[in-house]
Amino acid sequence: MLRLGFIDPLAAFVVSFAFLGVMVYKRVNLGITLTSTAFLLSLLVMEFDEIPNVFIETSTSALTISLVSATFGIMILSQLYKETGVIETLSQSLSETVRNSKLVVSLLPAIVGLLPVAGGALMSAPLIEAEADKLQFRRGMKTYVNIWFRHTIFPVYPMSQLLILAAALTGLSLTGLIVRQIPVVLSMVAVGYLIAFRKTSMSEDEVERGSFGANLKSLLLTFSPILAMICAVAIFDIDVALAAFVGVAVLLLLARPGLVILSKPFRNKALYGVALAAFGAMLLRNVTIASGISDILGNIMANVNVNEVVLLLAVPAVLSFLVGSPSGGIAISVPMLAGTLNFIPQTAGLLFTAAYLGYIGAPTHLCLVLTADYFKCPLGRLYKYLIPSLAISFVAAIFVYFLV
Repeated sequence: MLRLGFIDPLAAFVVSFAFLGVMVYKRVNLGITLTSTAFLLSLLVMEFDEIPNVFIETSTSALTISLVSATFGIMILSQLYKETGVIETLSQSLSETVRNSKLVVSLLPAIVGLLPVAGGALMSAPLIEAEADKLQFRRGMKTYVNIWFRHTIFPVYPMSQLLILAAALTGLSLTGLIVRQIPVVLSMVAVGYLIAFRKTSMSEDEVERGSFGANLKSLLLTFSPILAMICAVAIFDIDVALAAFVGVAVLLLLARPGLVILSKPFRNKALYGVALAAFGAMLLRNVTIASGISDILGNIMANVNVNEVVLLLAVPAVLSFLVGSPSGGIAISVPMLAGTLNFIPQTAGLLFTAAYLGYIGAPTHLCLVLTADYFKCPLGRLYKYLIPSLAISFVAAIFVYFLV
């Protein structure tokens, strides 16, 4: 059997992920980073005639096709929401319907968060600024509420690319993962409210607005593409990939964009980069398993006798923090831990939460960097609020692991 490399599998793993670290440091697209890392790892440890098989099996797998298609569809919906201006109408109608500054600054980032665009917190930052000024928030608090409340929705959002990826990699149902995230999300919302609003009074805008009925109608209408997508998954049990395009179809009927606007998402490199990242995550996982590295790492961790909870918390959180991507953290940690742990909703839920929380606090987190830059906020002021919020959320995740 011909092998392209003669490196010890463990050494090959170290070399490959050092390469991944360099790519991340150089800010190379995550899709290119994950795919090229998988390719390098396969060259170092696998037999030559086995490599095409892994690539073909990954490319033709129903799970990979569904994951990539869902990611592609969700990104198209996100881009069309932005290009058609519907997202601005949605945010304005929400502000005029709710008429409460506290609710607006917490709901707007979460609703914009339903559109998983890289650095998407920059979309909600200008939308909440006026309401945050009414609450007399300083720069650090403005930055905190925009980042924190944007990221409370993803762990229970059935169209979240992270949840879809985690379910695909661990072989578990999306519903099973979401149920375990509900207490964590509730704790995130609670700690966000305590930190941001405990010393503020209720604030309502006295400026004359349109009628409540008209605003509510506009809100429901502009939210309908996302609602249709969620209902397709939750009620009719439609595959996530198809549901994403149901949302796209509803948005097209609502906005009726011209050909120029309709074609813009397809000219955006981010659309293909995110889809490639989904493929790269599956490929890296399959190469790690097929090469036997997953078993080797599992045996090492078993011999070291590290507590399961420590593994599930430390490995994904540290990887997501270093890589600056929850997708990357999950894609790497799942095959690393597969040889040691059985992935059931309990273990997968804690791994997902740890990866997600590690990412939120990463200084390479694009939402964090862009929001801090928008509000001209030093990171030290932000971390004053962010670190205790993350600590409490980690504690909540541990309680869920043991009690639910």
